[in-house]
Amino acid sequence: MFKFTSSEIRDLIIAFVVISLCFGIANTHRDVNALLNLLPFIMVGVGLGFILHELGHKFVSMKYGYWAEFKLWPQGLLFALVTSFFGFVFAAPGAVYTYANYMTDEINGKISIAGPIVNIVLALAFIAVAILVYSSAFTSQISLIIFIVCSMGFSINSFLALFNLLPIGNLDGSKVLRWNAGIWVITIAIAGIMTLLNMTIGVENVVRLIMGL
Repeated sequence: MFKFTSSEIRDLIIAFVVISLCFGIANTHRDVNALLNLLPFIMVGVGLGFILHELGHKFVSMKYGYWAEFKLWPQGLLFALVTSFFGFVFAAPGAVYTYANYMTDEINGKISIAGPIVNIVLALAFIAVAILVYSSAFTSQISLIIFIVCSMGFSINSFLALFNLLPIGNLDGSKVLRWNAGIWVITIAIAGIMTLLNMTIGVENVVRLIMGL
């Protein structure tokens, strides 16, 4: 059964708020007014991306019969805040800890890849909605707001997927690679292409390219 402890809920909320702030700082270059205006949009992308990423790990862990719980990593949260002032977010505020006496590389890999897959699916969903509202965004304030939210959602979730799939340290990528190199290559390539497109031509041009404009 999908259960949460009170400390887990507290840690998720703290991590969500601070990571949202970090992405806000990184994307507005420490401009306070721009940060205040953009933060609500960023929180939608981070909220869905970060929370559902962690819940993906938790759900798959518990599906295999393990107890899993998100725990805050204060040092990682502080490091994320520091790096955000340099335009980059080291997004490792905590992790879902799976409690098991023994776990195969396959199960560990499947648990680990669940989070990045959630981010990839969310990024694709955000870009799909952005395509749907793009034409009306020029004449409708509501459509424009939706487009901005989707642009931030695509950007943040693409990055979160790529970052977590890096095969370094205790990130998801190391465990996925150890389990199945082919699946790791495919998923990190998708995340990498989306992130590259966002960083080079921007979300609006990605939308225009897909729409053939």
